[in-house]
Amino acid sequence: MMVHVSKFMYVQLSILFFLLLFPALSFARQQGGIPLVDTTHKFSPEPVKEALVVPSQALVRLDGDSKNSPEDISVPPLGDDLFRQQLTSRSAIVMDAQSGEIIYAHNPYRPAQPASTIKILTGLIAIKTLDDNDWVSASRRAAGMPRSKVYLRKGKSYRAGDLINAVLLSSANDASVALAEKISGSEKTFAKLMTRTARELGAKSTACRTATGLTAHGQYTTASDLAVLFREAMDNSEFAARIARIKVRTGYGKLLRNHNRALWQVDGAEGGKTGYTRAARQTYVGKFKRGDDELVVAVLGSETMWDDIKRLVEYGFAKSNGAGSHRTADNRRQLPAPVGVSPNPYALTVLSERYKLSSL
Repeated sequence: MMVHVSKFMYVQLSILFFLLLFPALSFARQQGGIPLVDTTHKFSPEPVKEALVVPSQALVRLDGDSKNSPEDISVPPLGDDLFRQQLTSRSAIVMDAQSGEIIYAHNPYRPAQPASTIKILTGLIAIKTLDDNDWVSASRRAAGMPRSKVYLRKGKSYRAGDLINAVLLSSANDASVALAEKISGSEKTFAKLMTRTARELGAKSTACRTATGLTAHGQYTTASDLAVLFREAMDNSEFAARIARIKVRTGYGKLLRNHNRALWQVDGAEGGKTGYTRAARQTYVGKFKRGDDELVVAVLGSETMWDDIKRLVEYGFAKSNGAGSHRTADNRRQLPAPVGVSPNPYALTVLSERYKLSSL
C-alpha cells in the first residue's frame, strides 16, 4: 500500500514541478536565453545564410571594366527580366557598333568554346597577310578536316581569295587549316597568332588553339570579346565586303553559300559568322544597321540561335536611342578569364548576400 501511495505522490510532484518550471523557461526563451532544446550536432556545419533573393534578376552595370563592385548592382525593369527569359543563349550581348556602349547583355564575360565564330580571326588575318592570287597548297591534314568543308584535295593548290571566302561564307574547316599552314607553317603556330591578334584588337579573354574553332582544350572566348572582335573586323572594308555576300563562285567553279541566314531573314543585317559544336552549342556574331543606328550582336551556347538573334536585334534597335545603360540582365557576375589561364567554360559566378563570389 505504501509503495502505491509513494508512486502516486511522485507523479503528482513531478507534474507540479513541471507546471511551475515551464513558465520560467518560456520567459527566459523570450528574453533571448538558451532554447529549450539544442539540436546542433557537434559535426554539423556552420549555419549558412541564404543568398539574397530579389523579386527580379539583378543587373551588373558594365562600365568598360569587368571588375564591377557590389555597388554596381541594380534591379532591372520587369520588361528586361521577361526579355531574358525568352532567350536560350547562355550568354549574349548587344553593342552599339559606333560607340561600343552596351545596350543589353547577360553573362557577357562567361568563357565558352567559340565554335566557328572564331574564324573571323582566321579570315581577317588571311586578308591582311595574303593577296587574293597567292597560291595555297592543301596538306593531308587540311584536306582531312571534318565538316563543314569545301573538300579540298590533298596536294592541290588554291587561290587564297577563294579559301578566304570559303572560311567566311561556308565556314570551311579545310580552308581554314590550309590558310593557317600557308601563313604560319602550322595550325598550332597560327593559333598563337590568332590569340595575339585578338588581344591587340581588345579581346582580352580569348584564347585560340585552332584555326577552325573545333572544340579544343584551353580554347575560349566570351560574347563580349566576339562583339569587340567583329566590330573591329567590320572596319576592314575587304572583310566587310566578303562576309556580306550571300553566295559567290570560286575561281575553280565551286559555288559557296553563306551560312548566315540573318542576311536574308533580319532587316539591316550587314554580315555575321555562325558556329556550332556539341560543346559550344549554337554561336553567332553579326552586325546590323538601320538608319543611323548600328548594332553588333553576339550569342554563345544557344539552343534557338536564329530566334535569339532576331529578338536581340529588335530589342537593340528599340533601345538604341537610350543606349549606354551598361547592364546585364542576370545576377550571375562574370569575370574575364585571366590572361594565359584556361577557365572552366561551364563555371558560373554567383553573387551572394555578402557579395562573396563562388563558382558553381
